[in-house]
Amino acid sequence: MSLYKQTKDQLIKMMLGSAAVPSGLAELHHYFRVYEPITFSHEVQEDGSIVAISTNFRYGSIITSAPNLAELDSKIKDAILTAFSVPSSYSKEASVKRTTESEYAFA
Repeated sequence: MSLYKQTKDQLIKMMLGSAAVPSGLAELHHYFRVYEPITFSHEVQEDGSIVAISTNFRYGSIITSAPNLAELDSKIKDAILTAFSVPSSYSKEASVKRTTESEYAFA
């Protein structure tokens, strides 16, 4: 995630205050309460990078990539937040965690 995006998200969070939360955060929590965890399949590309594609997301597909598995975890979490229009500065409140090797859910 770029420094610009992180700074912008933190400024938005500070301006809104701690009492205000993005509507996408409520939608994200509702999704994980109603549906099963989001599962991802992994594909290794010719250049060695890894692409993760959601297999059961009810609103379309979530796709992201990273050069290695360690970085892929944070990229998937960020992609889930992006799918629900939740700024990355709310990642702690979102509490998206990896529950198995390929599943992510609200923890």
